[in-house]
Amino acid sequence: MDPLTGPGWTSSPPVGDALWIRVEEESAAAGVRRRVTALAERLGFAGERLGQVRLAATEAATNLAKHARQGEMLVRIVREGEAAALEFVCVDRGPGIADVAGSRLNGFSTSGTLGIGLGSIERLADRSGLHSLPGAGTVLFARFVRADDASAADGPPFAGLTRPIDGEDECGDAYAAHVADGTVYAMLCDGLGHGPLAARAAQEAVRAVRDAVLPARPAELLERVHRRLGPTRGGAVAVAAVDPAAGTVRFAGLGNIAGWIVGGGRRQGMISVPGIAGTHAKRFREDVYPLPPGGVVVLHSDGLTDRWDAAERPGLFQRPPLLIASVLLRDAGIRHDDRSVLAVTTSGGS
Repeated sequence: MDPLTGPGWTSSPPVGDALWIRVEEESAAAGVRRRVTALAERLGFAGERLGQVRLAATEAATNLAKHARQGEMLVRIVREGEAAALEFVCVDRGPGIADVAGSRLNGFSTSGTLGIGLGSIERLADRSGLHSLPGAGTVLFARFVRADDASAADGPPFAGLTRPIDGEDECGDAYAAHVADGTVYAMLCDGLGHGPLAARAAQEAVRAVRDAVLPARPAELLERVHRRLGPTRGGAVAVAAVDPAAGTVRFAGLGNIAGWIVGGGRRQGMISVPGIAGTHAKRFREDVYPLPPGGVVVLHSDGLTDRWDAAERPGLFQRPPLLIASVLLRDAGIRHDDRSVLAVTTSGGS
């Protein structure tokens, strides 16, 4: 399947560009290395740089198997317009790292930490990040780009993750995001049901916003998606326009996509109206919400419970968007369903 990303847009990686791998035995590291190598070579990584990618992924997988509980890795290609990056994300559910600062030292190794030290992976990657709480688990990500794509090293101020329901290869959820004149446009669609037909609906939603002329109001984009989803089984859709300079979030939702603003010591929900894009939509409501300085906007499908608490994850919402999305997918993605989350940051978290 061809990537759905158009000029300037980032969207869900298609099947073949992203893979979740269970890492609970040391032998799994070889499989991670093969898959990372195949994706990196597709992007043109070679020589020493390819070796660095392989080393970082192998070490991360080996230590995940040795020290973590319920360890998994996501390896994927992320396309941002014409640029592309290779990312891997390590996720586990314990035991966590008590001394996160110490884990950045080469050779530091205790239960739950990376034996080569996070510092080594940080130096090999163009960007990386770690969030860990004792007893809760650890999330680590690393991002790699080719030398001629150096402008993409930091990544955009948003990140999304999708994961299909067990037993399906295609996820019925999809996202798309784009920065235009300082405003982040973010769309998340949960195609009705599961499998290829749900995925087709969600991917059509991505195409609809990708083809739109910006700037545009979220309600206009939502109505555009609704029209495009007519020939599909439809889905729940939400669109947000995050404008840090104005301190506002404009939001329009149809169906049960959850929208949240986290900041200023609180979490505020945004309102979606009942309906199914493509079939049942009586009206398209758009609301404007205040965006606190450094605030984070989170959209997620109903594959995640909305009972997560930002206060239980200290420091997380000042970190990069991929860390935020990964931790929420791990902790709140407990329902037997397709799962997706899209996080937009405004503070340039490190």
